[in-house]
Amino acid sequence: MADALKLRGEDEEDIAVISAILQDALVAVGEMAWLPEEQRFVLVANRFLWEPPATGARHDFERRMTGLRFDGVKAVQRRGFHPRDADRLLALLAIRAEPGVVHLDFAGGSSIRLEVERILCHLDDLGEPWPTRWRPRHPVEDESG
Repeated sequence: MADALKLRGEDEEDIAVISAILQDALVAVGEMAWLPEEQRFVLVANRFLWEPPATGARHDFERRMTGLRFDGVKAVQRRGFHPRDADRLLALLAIRAEPGVVHLDFAGGSSIRLEVERILCHLDDLGEPWPTRWRPRHPVEDESG
């Protein structure tokens, strides 16, 4: 797969990098699962490719399916959505880590809190990118007022 990412995160700095890569990813509620018997939380995201291509030119904007896995998860708390809302799309804003906890923050105030033994995360691109005409935008508040 061209320019496919495969990353491992083990501390707050690693999570900050993974967060930047996944900023503005779209995640269907039905594409997230906590597997308590495996102490694992997984999701599949439709991520916007913020990084420049490693080789060759590509379309102006692209998206790609990406898998994200957290190991050593002891508990999961959700806010702002119900797991039965499988078709609902959430826009991932950021992933934050602190000792014993990883937060996934979504637009509109929804979030997931993972209680973890330690930070252990894997990100894997799952397919080829496809073109999109839409680039995520983040309006900047007017600082003068």
